[in-house]
Amino acid sequence: MTEQTPAPEKKTSRPEAPIQLIVFRLGNEEYGIRIEQVKEVTITPEVARMPKTPPFVKGIANLRGDIIAIIDLEERFKLRPAGQKLPDHSFTLAIEARDYTIGIVVREVPQPLSILASAIEKAPEFIQDLNVHDKYIEGIARTEGRIIIVLDMLKLLTPEEIMQLKPKPASSGTAERKQA
Repeated sequence: MTEQTPAPEKKTSRPEAPIQLIVFRLGNEEYGIRIEQVKEVTITPEVARMPKTPPFVKGIANLRGDIIAIIDLEERFKLRPAGQKLPDHSFTLAIEARDYTIGIVVREVPQPLSILASAIEKAPEFIQDLNVHDKYIEGIARTEGRIIIVLDMLKLLTPEEIMQLKPKPASSGTAERKQA
């Protein structure tokens, strides 16, 4: 009789859960944001320019009763020259963080995409923006011949930029001068 070696045990792994992305173009490249970071997608409302904000902050807009900062990522990422006005027809992705809500302007209708988490590779260090303390590129997704840069929108702005976007409370000194 010959001895049989037991077959190696097969590990039963659960199927990998897909990740839902909202994909859009900036310049000639595709970018994606995890769907849970996107509050809503809408046609860009009228934008009022704000003084003393970085050029990539196009201004503020009223989005369903909330005043939010409107940001042009093409300008933020230096994919086109600074100072250009927003296109006549664009879409805004409302991104809600713990301390603020911002609107990201995109030129085309964003599309949903479902991919496996394993399709997102860690981004090489050299492509991270050296001026941002937190790394806002989550990774690079490869799917069906496409390369999609996956952004972590909650790490996009620096703490200083976030402070510029928050409304400042009136100081007591200002109130006292008004009463005098």
